[in-house]
Amino acid sequence: MDSLINFVEEQFVEKKDFPEFSAGDTITVYYEIKEGEKTRTQFFKGVVIQRRGSGATETFTIRKMSGTVGVERIFPINMPALQKIEINKKGKVRRARIFYFRGLTGKKARIKEVRK
Repeated sequence: MDSLINFVEEQFVEKKDFPEFSAGDTITVYYEIKEGEKTRTQFFKGVVIQRRGSGATETFTIRKMSGTVGVERIFPINMPALQKIEINKKGKVRRARIFYFRGLTGKKARIKEVRK
C-alpha cells in the first residue's frame, strides 16, 4: 500500500523547483490570493521555524513579528498557490525545529547569519 501511495505521488503531484532552505533561514514566500474573481500576489517574510513531513505532504512553518504580535503560518510545499520562495538570509541554528524562538524577544531573538 505504501508503494502505491509513493507511485501516485511521483506520477501525479507536480514538483516545483524551490531553493533549499531549513530552520533558521529568513525567507520570503510569494503566494496567490483569490478575492472574488480577482487574484493578487501577497508575500510573507519571516524565519523558518520547522520543516515537517516528506514528499507531497511536506510543510514548513514561518514566523514573523507583526508589531508586537507574533504571526505564524504553515505552508504546504506543494500548494498550487505558491509562486516562489526567496532566501533572504541563511541562519545558523543547532536544531531542526526552533520552537524556543517563540519565547524570545529583542536581541535574544536574533539568529546568526551563515557567511559564505
